[in-house]
Amino acid sequence: MTKTYHVTTGGKLYLAGEYAVLTPGQTALIKYIPILMEATIQANPDYQLSSDLFDYSVDLYPDKQYALIQETVSIVNDYLVKLGHTLSPFRLRISGKFEKNGKKIGIGSSGSVIILTIKAMAEFYKIHLSADLLFRLASYVLLKRGDNGSMGDLACIAYEDFIAFTSFNRQKIRELIAENELLTVLTADWGYQIRPIKVTLPCEFLVGWTGTPAISKDMIALVQASISSDFLEQTQIAVEQIEQGLKKADQELVSAGLKRAGQLLEKLHPAIYSKTLQDLVGATKNLTAIAKSSGAGGGDCGVALTFDTKSSCCLIEKWQQAGIELLWQEVLA
Repeated sequence: MTKTYHVTTGGKLYLAGEYAVLTPGQTALIKYIPILMEATIQANPDYQLSSDLFDYSVDLYPDKQYALIQETVSIVNDYLVKLGHTLSPFRLRISGKFEKNGKKIGIGSSGSVIILTIKAMAEFYKIHLSADLLFRLASYVLLKRGDNGSMGDLACIAYEDFIAFTSFNRQKIRELIAENELLTVLTADWGYQIRPIKVTLPCEFLVGWTGTPAISKDMIALVQASISSDFLEQTQIAVEQIEQGLKKADQELVSAGLKRAGQLLEKLHPAIYSKTLQDLVGATKNLTAIAKSSGAGGGDCGVALTFDTKSSCCLIEKWQQAGIELLWQEVLA
């Protein structure tokens, strides 16, 4: 009987630094969200790739809908051959959608699909991949596709942890990819930092979903064009305040940092804070809690930290009254 292997992966949400981290050397705080996607993989006479996002399956012949999965398989195959493995065709099925009522939730990303595919192939070929190598392979896939995201989502999903991610120069690594073979690129110094955050401050992490999509790619480009050196400098200070406060159990420092990070986003571009996101943040008034938008903004999700049980309950109730759904709740310490 053919053995079937199962792997899972989750999603992520930005606590702070989401726009600044697009600039090399800037840091963002990103929280792993274990709302899971699953993949199964087993030996098969021919390659067969399927996802419950689509109503058909493919092999490795290029298909627009499956391009991300196909390119990931191709790059991991290249890696395996360079390690001396003999390739075997397989059937890969990916299931799980980061959706609610047919609407996309911004906790997942193309990164979740890439990492899930890589993990499935590693399990199939019985090779161990460190979290860092998993991150690099996944980043390689996106960089080769011309993606210019920070890769912070990949770092968080690969490490399955709450992390501080300092971004690298993607153009420099893209040039490295163009001029060198895969193993050389994977072992080069990329210049990023990934630090898991050990939270000692007693608090809860809450995610509120507005039910509306985040702003469009075109609008994101307009927001990015508004980024100044002062915004980067002030955001970095806020991110460092939050990280240090969480590590040293300093509630005032965390609250000040999150408030600063949110205000900086508000000033960056009016598209970031929709009316519902303003309500999401405003609901923390008179509570021992602090909230801000998360990710691109304009809709989708916001995040909050609460510092006592009563505030958590009151905030959830206020969100519900404003039409905001509690998507995730987790005690951090």
